[in-house]
Parts: sequence; C-alpha cells; structure tokens
Amino acid sequence: MTRLNRRTRTAILAGVMVCLLLALTGAGLTMNPARYGPDYSVKLSSPSAAHPFGTDYIGRDMFARSVKGLSNSIIIGGFAALVSAFIALALGLFAASIGGAADSAVSFFVDLFLGIPHLVLLMLISYAIGKGFTGVICAVALTHWPNLTRVIRAEVLQVREAQYVLTAQKLGAKPFVIAARHILPHVLPQFIVGLILLFPHAILHEAAITFLGFGLSVDTPAIGIILAEALKHIATGKWHLVFFPGAMLVIIVMLLDKMGELVKLLIDPGSAQE
Repeated sequence: MTRLNRRTRTAILAGVMVCLLLALTGAGLTMNPARYGPDYSVKLSSPSAAHPFGTDYIGRDMFARSVKGLSNSIIIGGFAALVSAFIALALGLFAASIGGAADSAVSFFVDLFLGIPHLVLLMLISYAIGKGFTGVICAVALTHWPNLTRVIRAEVLQVREAQYVLTAQKLGAKPFVIAARHILPHVLPQFIVGLILLFPHAILHEAAITFLGFGLSVDTPAIGIILAEALKHIATGKWHLVFFPGAMLVIIVMLLDKMGELVKLLIDPGSAQE
C-alpha cells in the first residue's frame, strides 16, 4: 500500500474539516424552526435521548438551538472575515505599492484601530449601526483588518524589490498594473491563510458582543444569546445549558484554527514533498 505524503494527508484532513463545517451550516439553514421552538411541557429537562443537550427555561431543545446558532455564527463570521480580508488586501497593496503619504496614512489607521480596545470598538460599531445581523457583520468586518494589513504590506514591500518588478517599473508600467500583475499573485497565499485565521476570531467576537447584548436580537438563535440565558440557570444545577453550547463553540473555533494551519502547510513550498 502506497504511503501518502504529508501534503496529501494534510489536504484530505482539510477537506474533511471543510465538509464538517458545510454540513453544520447546511443543517442550521435547513432546520425546521419547530425543532428549536418552545415546548413548555419539557422545560429545563436534563440531557436525554430526545434532547441530547437538555432544554431551556421554555422547553426549547438546546442541541437544535446550538446547531442553528453555530450555523448563524459561521455565516456571519465567514462573510465578515471575507470583507475584512479584502479590506486588508486592498490597503496593504495600496500602502506598499504607492508608498509615501499613502503608506503613512494606512499605517496611521492601522495603529489607530489597534490602539482602541477591540471589544469596545466592536460594541460601539454594532450599536451605532443598529445591532442585528447588519451591525454584527459591519462591526466584525471593520475591526479585523489591521493585523492582516500589516502582514500583506510587509510582504509587498519585500516583493517590490524583486528584479522583475524593478524591470516593470523601468519599462513604465503603472503602480496599479504592477501591483495587480506582478505583486498580487505572490501575496495571495498570505491572504488566503490570513482569511481562514480571521474566521475563528470573527465567530468568537460575534458570540462575545451578542453575549453582552450588542449583537443579534434575543429572538435569534445564537450562541451568545444561548450562553447569556443559560448563565441565569447555572446556579440551579443546570450546568449542561452552558457546557454543551460552549463546548461546541470552542470545538468549531479550534477546528477553523487548525484548518488555517493545514492550509498554511499546503501553501508552504517547504512542505510540498514531505
């Protein structure tokens, strides 16, 4: 039997993780609302075969609510991370390719956003926009680009000194043409890895501001809301209302973080033939 190299094993493992995330998202999107609706006859039930995670104070199935909440978090986190990553890519290319005042302006805004406490900035933006899905997506998207911008800017500054880029400059190519044709392909690996690593941060911050009351509305199944409501009952011995949804959130975040590491291994030429 042929032994698979590290690259192939990594690709298979990353594919399995993607399938799990897609399955979870699809299950939440297609779930019948009655599955996580109230049923007062079974309120505050302990975990059982019918309700693996138990039920909350109005009889809603916690497993179904957790799946639906994580599905919402994945959708919000994925969209917000994508927007934030493209902001970082555009600003990083712009700053390093143009240089001068443009580079100074982008660096100033990066330092400004990094200098403000992250969670406070998230809450302020979400509250200003009106909370809900739009507020959370805008808050996460507008606050997660600075670190990736620095990475892309540093990579562009290095590639910009390559001989073929200097030759294109001498031949009269415009800065934006050089950035699009000669520099962008070399920063795409960092962009893809950065995008994936932004994903778990976006999910965690969506859950955090929702937990604090600055995110999704209370009638929306969301992990932050589930945890906030469950904490009111933990003193009565209903630990499972917090433990299982929280554990699912941690597992998904760790899964996404691991997937980012695997994709980095796939992209890294040094690990191609291991």
